[in-house]
Amino acid sequence: MTAATDTADVRRDELSAWTAATLGTGAFALAPASADASFRRYFRITPDLPWQGHATLIVMDAPPPMEDCRPFVHVAGLLAGAGLHAPAVLAGDPARGFLLLTDLGARTYLAELDAKSAPALYADATGALIRWQKATRAGALPPYDEALLARELALFRDWYVGRHLGVALAPAQEQTLARAFRLILDNNLAQPRVFVHRDYHSRNLMLADPNPGILDFQDAVIGPITYDLVSLLRDAYVAWDEEQQIDWAVRYWERARAAGLPVGADFGAFWRDFEWMGVQRQLKVLGIFARLCHRDGKAAYLADMPRVMGYLRAACARYRALGPLATLIAEIEGGARAEAP
Repeated sequence: MTAATDTADVRRDELSAWTAATLGTGAFALAPASADASFRRYFRITPDLPWQGHATLIVMDAPPPMEDCRPFVHVAGLLAGAGLHAPAVLAGDPARGFLLLTDLGARTYLAELDAKSAPALYADATGALIRWQKATRAGALPPYDEALLARELALFRDWYVGRHLGVALAPAQEQTLARAFRLILDNNLAQPRVFVHRDYHSRNLMLADPNPGILDFQDAVIGPITYDLVSLLRDAYVAWDEEQQIDWAVRYWERARAAGLPVGADFGAFWRDFEWMGVQRQLKVLGIFARLCHRDGKAAYLADMPRVMGYLRAACARYRALGPLATLIAEIEGGARAEAP
């Protein structure tokens, strides 16, 4: 047994003891519910008797100092204040990284989406997104500022290009990438700013009543208005054809305008901002998936890279200013020596 496994087992024992003390009983079953791309883990609790009316509960293990569960508690409150369906925090010990939460079930959008269900599920998701954005208030969340956006872009260079592909960029290629990053940042930073979930996609939306249940929101910020819509419609885990993406984007845009959100009267300009925001996110996601594989041993994310790269290539090909980035991507992909996971 490795030291990491020993630590994990100790954490689980501590979590079980804390849960028993919180519930006032040790009469419950504890089973893994889910894990995400961070160090957090979630367990589903089934008490022998319902606890405060709950037949099942979720307990979060967010081990310090790798994770801080206080932002989760704060954003959960913001989501509830906006009338959205997020887990309620029933009890917690933030210093130890333990939270007791209501259970939104196990039916993710990813598992439920198909051609028949998608229109209603995406209508619910965009409606919830508009309520979230309408709740924006200054100072309630950290800014999605230039420094953070730029750090995310750097993940592509450092982890996808450098580590995953094993490519050392030539000075001219570095300059091309830097110029592209600057253009992308300028667009992103010029967009109207609202509450941003930051991972609003099919694995973090649950089929629930009311629908959707919303998870994995602890990294929320105030940033570009198109960001969460890009996460939803250009999902790393499920793809729809571009005509369908545009249809859903138009429906969001119409509802957002009616709700008084800061979207312009020209859908074409909004779509351009959507695509440029998508380029930032897709570069970031490729870097994150490479890091998850090579640093954290989570190689399953590599299977989703082609979908994300497909979004990126298509968007870059449509805009003259992004042409040099498209050419650079073709060069590095063509000459890459992808490192085995």
